[in-house]
Amino acid sequence: MYTRFKAHWIFLFLLACATSPSFSQTAYQKLPVEKLEQAYTTYKEPAITHRRFKHETIQPLIQKHGTDFKLEELGKSVDGRTITSMKWGQGQTKVMLWSQMHGNESTATMALFDLFNFLEGENDGHDEVRELLKSQLSLKFIPMINPDGAEAFKRRNSLDIDLNRDAISQISPEAVILKQARDDFEPEFGFNLHDQQIYYNVVNTPKQATISLLAPAYNYETDINEVRGRAMKTIAGMNELLQELIPGQVGKYDDAFEPRAFGDNIQKWGTSTILIESGGYLGDPEKQHIRKINFMIILNALNQIATRGYEQYTTEQYFAIPDNGFQLMDLIINEMQVKVKGEWYPLDIAIRRRETENPAGYYMSASVEDLGDMQVFFGFETLDATGLQYLEGKVFPTPFESVNELTEAKAVELLREGYLAVKVKNGEARQVHPLPILVLKTTEKYSSGWMTGSATNFFLAKEGKPRYAVVNGYLIDLENPKKQEIRNRIY
Repeated sequence: MYTRFKAHWIFLFLLACATSPSFSQTAYQKLPVEKLEQAYTTYKEPAITHRRFKHETIQPLIQKHGTDFKLEELGKSVDGRTITSMKWGQGQTKVMLWSQMHGNESTATMALFDLFNFLEGENDGHDEVRELLKSQLSLKFIPMINPDGAEAFKRRNSLDIDLNRDAISQISPEAVILKQARDDFEPEFGFNLHDQQIYYNVVNTPKQATISLLAPAYNYETDINEVRGRAMKTIAGMNELLQELIPGQVGKYDDAFEPRAFGDNIQKWGTSTILIESGGYLGDPEKQHIRKINFMIILNALNQIATRGYEQYTTEQYFAIPDNGFQLMDLIINEMQVKVKGEWYPLDIAIRRRETENPAGYYMSASVEDLGDMQVFFGFETLDATGLQYLEGKVFPTPFESVNELTEAKAVELLREGYLAVKVKNGEARQVHPLPILVLKTTEKYSSGWMTGSATNFFLAKEGKPRYAVVNGYLIDLENPKKQEIRNRIY
């Protein structure tokens, strides 16, 4: 009798635990896309409009959240810039999110400030989600781990160290700060927020990997334990939403173990770690659309964690996400004729443009990435150059006073006449300009060529007459020039 009575009360107790909000999370439901989009539109941080912002830009934005968030100065960078954490929520499940470990990878930092605004909102139709997150999660954010790198918009810190290869040696003060923050907080989940090159694609397809995801390995064998498995299941849920937002444009980042990396080691130290890599999206050079995607998937992932909704997904769904490739080029020219020792040879060339930072802004610098048979690569722009021959350009002999004397129409006119470059009397070296022609100030010549590593400045000619110009990797159709954003420099 006593045993049956005791068993009955144990059953009632367990039933109460199962139905009580303090013992069980609300059932997981993926947040509707339209609600996420509405939240982003409402709470997008207006002070950040482009991806090249600095430490000084975000300091007042951090301070304005000092009422609802607990702010803590964790330490200083090599150059003495403060690194601050922001804590929000009262739940038992701890989640830590850190961004801009690499100074020029700022997309997720923008999205975090949008998220901070959302978490402080009220009476907007999102209160139920907000209250769920607040009651179930304790969130710790560290935006801009590498403020010195952000200042110069470069990957490494002021010691020229890659912070994501300093998790063990702890040479950099920024690495010490991040490791200490994780150890003090002991999060169950971690979000490692990065950007990847725009040339990553969903392997063997022409689609950009706009977002790539990874549950980093914690050993060389890439084993799966409970900690890593949780991260994989959470990613599977994130991918479900992403396929609504950017179908076919999600990749799985390489999971080869890197013993020096923070993501791999934080996974090893017991935090289920999720890597988000923001790549490229057509027509979004400042990554504002990808910023929106980051906001949406991070908010939905926090909802997953708060409700333990990740448990409904499987590691098999994670492994079904296609791998990243690195097969994208800015421009591929197929069957271009080049002359070597009196003979013409048809070949494909693949061109990439790379950003170079400059006190006046940034400019693009293009070169031949590869040549020969380029059928395994995909171009943002592709030209069939069958019947067209490689032709060197000339320098217009009469100098202009300055670059301001030139218009886009005048530049195209000169290109049609076979001039690929002009000289100016006045102007600063490396000054950025938007003209589809080379501008020379400090030199009488310019670099050109079609072999690997060569600067890509040449014509494609039909019977000796220029039909297309390639100027610093930008393709200009001389019969039908199109408007495009060009970032050249004065040489």
